[in-house]
Amino acid sequence: MAEAPDLLRIGNCSGFYGDRLSAMREMLEGGPLEVLTGDYLAELTMLILGKDTLKDSSLGYARTFVRQLEDCLGLALERGVRIVSNAGGLNPDGLAERVREVAKGLGLDVAVAHVEGDDLRPRAAELGLDGALTVNAYLGGFGIAAALREGADVVVTGRVTDASLVVGPAVAHFGWSPSEYDALAGATAAGHVLECGAHATGGNFSGFLDLPAAARERPLGFPLAELAADGSCVVTKHPGTGGAVTVDTVSAQLFYEIQGPAYLGPDVTTRLDTVELAQVGADRVAVTGVRGSAPPAHLKVGANVLGGFRNSVELVLTGLDLDAKAAWVRDQVEASWGDARPAEVVWTRTPDPSPDADTEEGASCRLRCVVKDPSPELAGKGLTGPVVELALASYPGFTLTAPPGPATPYGVFRVAAADRSLVSHTVVHADGRRETVADPPVTEEQPVPDGVTTGLFIGGGAIARAPLGTFVHARSGDKGGDANLGLWVRHDDDPRRDARVGWLLATVTEKWLRALLPEAAGLVVDIHLLPNLGGVNVVLHGLLGEGVAASTRFDPQAKALGEWARSRVVEIPEELL
Repeated sequence: MAEAPDLLRIGNCSGFYGDRLSAMREMLEGGPLEVLTGDYLAELTMLILGKDTLKDSSLGYARTFVRQLEDCLGLALERGVRIVSNAGGLNPDGLAERVREVAKGLGLDVAVAHVEGDDLRPRAAELGLDGALTVNAYLGGFGIAAALREGADVVVTGRVTDASLVVGPAVAHFGWSPSEYDALAGATAAGHVLECGAHATGGNFSGFLDLPAAARERPLGFPLAELAADGSCVVTKHPGTGGAVTVDTVSAQLFYEIQGPAYLGPDVTTRLDTVELAQVGADRVAVTGVRGSAPPAHLKVGANVLGGFRNSVELVLTGLDLDAKAAWVRDQVEASWGDARPAEVVWTRTPDPSPDADTEEGASCRLRCVVKDPSPELAGKGLTGPVVELALASYPGFTLTAPPGPATPYGVFRVAAADRSLVSHTVVHADGRRETVADPPVTEEQPVPDGVTTGLFIGGGAIARAPLGTFVHARSGDKGGDANLGLWVRHDDDPRRDARVGWLLATVTEKWLRALLPEAAGLVVDIHLLPNLGGVNVVLHGLLGEGVAASTRFDPQAKALGEWARSRVVEIPEELL
């Protein structure tokens, strides 16, 4: 895509609260940018920030963002880069004031604005969320745009959608109206690609071995998008940084944590089934063709409720008679509870070791017990006390992988929908003026994607058994209690790629998926075809229980679900292998 004079370069320096602190400086020094964004919020992060406010009401924001600005604010001003971040969390006003204090201490004159109105704790009862620790609507990008148009150097927000951090600067730069849906959808797609930082440059990528060795020798660079006035963009990274930007690394992020072809946002409904990707140079992927339509009438609301207390112990079983050892200690622990059994008890066990192992660890497996209860005592000493007391009175070789600890509080994530009339999307400008952001035109109906056709594979030859990951990539993650799994065929020059895509689209059915992932038995499963991206998106409802913080799975965020799926052996036509 030819560079246009009004091209807007937007970079990202954070994909979560805890990401690489040096990334802000790396992005500012690495090459030209007009805007630098930072995404610090996730469902679990809001719970963490909520707990912070219980200890100190002046907190509730991502404190690492402040540390980054102490180091980099002067550099950003010097280079003319404006900073937009959702690090405000539950207290954007407090963070804005803290940023001003940092600027004053550095002797800098900085215009700081913030966006608020997402915090719906005062309306929690109306939403059926009374007593929740956090209740936040997901706002769009037009508040950010208003702040930038009025000259803000730094804009901090509460809970906006991750993609809004890119949509807002694009609206301010190009002057888009709320009804320019295709442009807004393109910016949303760009924002979705950038939001998780190094995900777009090869992080958490199932094809990491396909990356050049040199790309993995240095810390992965963070991505940036060169955005055009029509919403199309080129995703790239600064020269000399680690990682790579390829059609597959961008595809991986596009598949991440989505619900289907209609990607519902507060500003626009983005049609992910219209996205077209093309490698247009080294570390340069064009994202074009994105179409959009009116956003839904309601805003998504995420809430964290304190659910009780949890605890776990992990016992080591070694050598012979593993089934008998596991059964005995389990019976002993459960008998000791009597009428004081925790409200929820989950036992899991790793696979048996190989016979005649040549190391003690190789001859062992692990038996894990996780409990949850409203009482910190039942979940604490109620579990660890009986287990420790059995140390000399149970199976041979009794040992724990870690000392027993106290119970810890956990949160339950809830999702609701709020009528836009309940939300006052507000910008507080650098001079203190308050501006209310008008609602965009909306639709009551969820858009139905246009019918798409593709050449489904029809084979009649020999069938072989091979890992799904032989030519299929995967990316997985969490959305509340649901797990998302994207599967797509590797983008390469293999002449069989179209046939492989056709096979994948025709093969991934509910029945096939349940056989692939037996843990999905009994769950509601949604399967969405995305032919333009060469794959499918799968939503496994309830796999993560009541959400990340409450999940008893050993992989509570489903980050490795895709790698498990790729490792499963399936039937594949030999002609595709």
